Amino acid sequence: MTRALFIIDVQNDFTEGGALAVVGGAAVAAGISALLAAHPQSHRHIFASRDWHTADSANGGHIALAEAPDFVTTWPVHCVAGTPGAEYHPDLVLPDRAVHIYKGQGEPGYSIFEGRNGEGDTLGATLALRGVTDVDIVGIATDHCVRASALDALEHGQHVRVFTDLIAGVDEAASRAALAEMAHMGAVLVESTTTTVLD
Repeated sequence: MTRALFIIDVQNDFTEGGALAVVGGAAVAAGISALLAAHPQSHRHIFASRDWHTADSANGGHIALAEAPDFVTTWPVHCVAGTPGAEYHPDLVLPDRAVHIYKGQGEPGYSIFEGRNGEGDTLGATLALRGVTDVDIVGIATDHCVRASALDALEHGQHVRVFTDLIAGVDEAASRAALAEMAHMGAVLVESTTTTVLD
């Protein structure tokens, strides 16, 4: 068994004070850092995704430029590549071995599987090359990119766990529905603090 950790979109624009702030986002950042510090060897591979949208572009209809966003399929400008809003939250401390996945370049890009690393490799190909069989997922937002990433991981044949104490959602009802959907499709919902979960 080779286990990986997916850290989904823990960025300034998705945390308190950002363009698309999610309540609890900063706490998620700090909690992930605490997890990594307490269990540095629990995940052989760590992948951290970031929305990395193209400036001055609707990014495939994802960003509303000329009209008001509907907050369902179109959104305000956020996580533009190279801007402070696209950077990781300062409370997220990643080890040097973390692989950075950039998604949403000219397109919506909800799932981490839609992104690529700095060399242009897809995540799916990278997981296969490294023999990853099990994935733990944390990050933002439960009802959007966490959901999409978990469902894609299941579709790619991974054994998936979602750490429910290290995620934050936009909408409470939608987040509950997303968790139920993930569980129905085969993901295990568990808290990272559960005894032996990372042994």
